[in-house]
Amino acid sequence: MSTSLYVGFGVVLYWKVFCPFFCESMDYFHQMLFLFPFGGIKGSTQTTPKSGRLENCSLESSFIVRWSSIADKSIPDPPTAVLVHGILGSRKNWGTFARRLAQAFPTWQFLSVDLRCHGDSASISKRGPHTVAAAALDVLKLVAQLRITPRVLVGHSFGGKVVLSMVEQAAKPLARPVRVWVLDATPGKVRPGGDGEDHPEELISFLSKMPNEVFSKRDVMNALIKEGFSKDVAQWVVTNLQQINSPGSSSPSFSWVFDLKGIAEMYQSYEETNLWNIVEDVPRGVHVNFLKAERSLHRWALEDLQRIHAAEDLAADEGGGVEMHVLEDAGHWVHADNPDGLFRILSSSFQGIKT
Repeated sequence: MSTSLYVGFGVVLYWKVFCPFFCESMDYFHQMLFLFPFGGIKGSTQTTPKSGRLENCSLESSFIVRWSSIADKSIPDPPTAVLVHGILGSRKNWGTFARRLAQAFPTWQFLSVDLRCHGDSASISKRGPHTVAAAALDVLKLVAQLRITPRVLVGHSFGGKVVLSMVEQAAKPLARPVRVWVLDATPGKVRPGGDGEDHPEELISFLSKMPNEVFSKRDVMNALIKEGFSKDVAQWVVTNLQQINSPGSSSPSFSWVFDLKGIAEMYQSYEETNLWNIVEDVPRGVHVNFLKAERSLHRWALEDLQRIHAAEDLAADEGGGVEMHVLEDAGHWVHADNPDGLFRILSSSFQGIKT
């Protein structure tokens, strides 16, 4: 069955639990409420305090008791992979792919998060500055409070720099070995697309001029396309609209779920953040994988590829690892353009670590 809980620091957990007996599922709930005593089951009358809140997240797994293993040390903790979305995205971007991974690798659990200013986390007040490093620290604090030690980190685009920053900032709670996947992003300079390509900075600027409340998703899509953005991007952007009930109005309206001002800061940080030091002096026990989308050539320069290939040889001598991969038949939206190919490439990380 699928269950959701609110826990004391503002995290929403979703996981898949297969319980042969009703008593086991009830025991599972009691364990969760014991570990997070300020939490309340979604839909109950209990309230969740706002202090100390972190990100909203989704947890996908295919086993019965995850959290009881914290109290019972005879049960090994399942290995965890953390999935991080890109700018203007949300944890929902990973939903279908995370469920596929959970079904294929039932001894693992997969945690996807809404970064600050995005998705459900946009409603959680966060102190600035809003940067790559701050977003990475949020996730590190989250996994520490969940008592999870990630063995795999996967970040798409902006999220790629977030997971690299997690490695840069963390001693614990990152395990060794840990595999890091940076999907269609480079550690340093962000190179804009050419003519006909979508520019995130221009998209953020255009969205900032739109009203906070709109009455038609289609109108928003048409406005984006008219401005020169692709249909795919227009369809993706409107997933950030949620229906609201306006007093005195008989027709539905929609509002944005993100904090666009904060996101603009985050994207500026993404352009400015340079994490080549992690790649060219990779910590022992860390394996950094870069995945380049075949049709996303504008995001990669020859200099980037040469530095990554040079880092591959250096890391092997230092007890770490750097590796380059290419995902065929895919543009920047790798988990949507070629999910089968991405699944095959990522699968090695979940087969190679003992559980």
